[in-house]
Amino acid sequence: MELRRLPNILSLSRLLLAVLFVPAGRGVRVILICVAAATDFLDGWLARRTNATTRWGALVDPIADRIFVLVAIATYVMNGELSLAAALLFLSRDIATALGFFVARAVPALRGVTFKARYPGKIVTVLQLATLLALVFGFQPLAPLIAFVALASAVAIADYTLALWRARAK
Repeated sequence: MELRRLPNILSLSRLLLAVLFVPAGRGVRVILICVAAATDFLDGWLARRTNATTRWGALVDPIADRIFVLVAIATYVMNGELSLAAALLFLSRDIATALGFFVARAVPALRGVTFKARYPGKIVTVLQLATLLALVFGFQPLAPLIAFVALASAVAIADYTLALWRARAK
């Protein structure tokens, strides 16, 4: 079964990390963010290196990433440590790609388009994880980091949109 392959197990481990994040203290949260970042790098690297890429892996990896980040951000919003506006800016790329995925599945001309991770999106993920670490450590002011994530997200959204538009034309 495809989900039992090591890269997919690493991706799925981020779901457990997300669950553990909510009640964790500062030190454990730092470890969880670092482990999430490591598994995010390692799952893709292993899949490509061992020729173990799967369709499930291509789906599970970004979903696990988004769930981990969403749970972490929601935890900080619920604890009053992050405003809803900052959270929405932080998650803007994730919100846009989720909407884009559903639109692409609803529009017949786009249904055959394959979604793949793109470099600007990977940069956003790295910036999100770095900003989460800054949040854990109480870095202030956080607004410039959130703005940087939002700017990188806008670039990634434009890049994904352009890629989808080009794929549609084929």
